[in-house]
Order: sequence, then C-alpha cells, then structure tokens
Amino acid sequence: MEMTRYEHLSPSDQYQGISAPPLEKPFPRDGHFIPLPDPDTLQVPPLDLRDAIEGRRSIRHYTREPLSLEDLSYLLWCTQGIVQVQDPYYTMRNVPSAGGRHSFETYILANRVAGVKPGLYRYLAFSHRLLEVDTRPGITDKVMAACLGQAFVRASAVTFLWACVVYRMAWRYAERAWRLVHIDAGHVGQNLYLAAAQVGCGACAIGAFDDQQAADVLGIDGVDEFVIYCAAVGKKEDR
Repeated sequence: MEMTRYEHLSPSDQYQGISAPPLEKPFPRDGHFIPLPDPDTLQVPPLDLRDAIEGRRSIRHYTREPLSLEDLSYLLWCTQGIVQVQDPYYTMRNVPSAGGRHSFETYILANRVAGVKPGLYRYLAFSHRLLEVDTRPGITDKVMAACLGQAFVRASAVTFLWACVVYRMAWRYAERAWRLVHIDAGHVGQNLYLAAAQVGCGACAIGAFDDQQAADVLGIDGVDEFVIYCAAVGKKEDR
C-alpha cells in the first residue's frame, strides 16, 4: 500500500506515449461460441432498489433449477456489459472502473444453464457471447478445489471467476493500479448481487481461493493475468 501512494508512482506508460494494450484479451477465432440473448430484448421482473439493498445476503444454498440463457445474459450484461467504446483508451460499462480501463476478463463455470453444455467459458463482452474454454469431465471439481473445496461452487448453477489483466489498468495508472483493480472487483460483485436478486437468484462472493490453482484452471499465468474475485450464483430456495 505504501508504494502505491502517489509520491512513489513511476511515470505511467500512457504518460510516456506507449501504445495502450487491447481492451479485450485476444481469443481464437475458430473457437466454439455461444451467442447470448440481446440485452435489449431481455425482460426481467421489476425490483425496488431499496428492497434489493436491504435484502442483500450471501446465499450458499440453491435449488437444482437451471438458469435460463436469458438469466445468464442479464447477469453478464449487468456485471461487464459494454455500452460505449473509445478504442484504445476506455470502455463505458454497466459497472464503474478507474479511467474506464476495465481490466477484467470474465470466466464462468456453467453447471446448470439451459442449453449450455456444463463447463468453463469466457465471456466476450465486445460481442456479448461465450467462448468455450473447457467442457471436459471434472472441470467443476477443479474449480471447486481452487476455491478451497467450498461445496457451494459445485452446487451453484454458475460460478463467476474474474481474471485481472493488470497492465490494462497499470498502463494508465502505474503502481496505483494495484489498488484500483481491487476497488473495481467490489463494483462488479455488488452488481452481481443486485442483478441476481432480480432474476430470482442468490449469490455468494468468494475471496478464499488458491491463486495458482485458480490461474491454472483458467489457463492463465497468475502474474500478468490473475484471478481477483469469484462468486457463485443459483436459484434461491425460498422464492
């Protein structure tokens, strides 16, 4: 924390005229993609904001009911959906981020989503679709193990894993980025709680995970890109 104070910061790469990193991590163009329902077409029940905030709880027990693809589309849209792009400098999304840098890549473990093969997927925010990452048997157990064996990961309909490409933030803010990305994670997690309540789900954020195991599951290095936050979601038992 001391070395992220402004008096200790190095000149940022943006200040030095170095080109900005891409706003989305590259992906294989020949991958298997799942288009998600257009956010403009999604119909969700009304929910009073005060009721949602006062009723917010971390929910670890879920029914066996699957999420619909519309539910998942809405949750992804509310947590990382893009509403404006100013390439290469920033995106405006449905959550705030320092300088609009949005350094996160969203991965999901889909256990029960209607029409989606169980497995690990990456959300491509710029095209609002999923990219299949790993649908081999045992992937759920690997994600649960990375989350220190917490059983509600296996019981969830979907577990979100947010990976941070830290240079996307550090390009502009140098060492201060190490503070800012954790603040951004809080914004994303709170939006997930609120959006989940609107579609009859409970959510539970997860800060307890093995960093390297989680990185290995996602196929990232754990240094330049690392898991910063996770959260399980499923239909609530007491609806």
